[in-house]
Amino acid sequence: MHGFIAGYYTFCIWTMRLAYLNILWVFFTLVGLIIFGFMPATAAMFAVVRKWVLGEEDSAIFKTFWDSYRKEFLKANGLGMMFFLFGYFLIIEFQILRLQESLLYFIVSFGVITIFILYTIALTYFFPIFVHFNLKLTDYLKWPFIIGIVHPILTLFMMIGLLTILYITFMTIPAILFFFGGSMSAYFIMWGASKTFDKYEMNEV
Repeated sequence: MHGFIAGYYTFCIWTMRLAYLNILWVFFTLVGLIIFGFMPATAAMFAVVRKWVLGEEDSAIFKTFWDSYRKEFLKANGLGMMFFLFGYFLIIEFQILRLQESLLYFIVSFGVITIFILYTIALTYFFPIFVHFNLKLTDYLKWPFIIGIVHPILTLFMMIGLLTILYITFMTIPAILFFFGGSMSAYFIMWGASKTFDKYEMNEV
């Protein structure tokens, strides 16, 4: 196949792959009753897109997803709980500080906002690092933050790019997000984060 036909065929293949992966992500999140399903399902989704980014485009989607979901279920949920509790603490702390009338508390609240931005950066890099590197449990919390800070331009590009894509899609054809929102976002983040991995693979970060 050449030209338009080859391009159309490739487009259809990738459309089906992304939609299928997104359906698996939603389904297995629900299987885990959302609370216990979101983290392992998201990790499994990133495990699949990692293979795509590395050029293994013909790898078995369901097998890769299921193997990762089953293997990383407990570890992903444990780390996810840590992220959730820290994020919840930041939100509560921010709300408490903003309710105070003192100027000092108001100024301190901006420090909480700064920490929340760093938290968001760490969360952005967490899943790519989680599925790519074999680390100690605490290192999965440390290295997403470090890599995100060391590569500020890439981090800013990833966050702005992702928010722009999601916003435009939501404002134009929001139904697309149900079929492709998770898988497209995962692919974009994994593609961006993978640009940094060569610098850390020799030492396994």
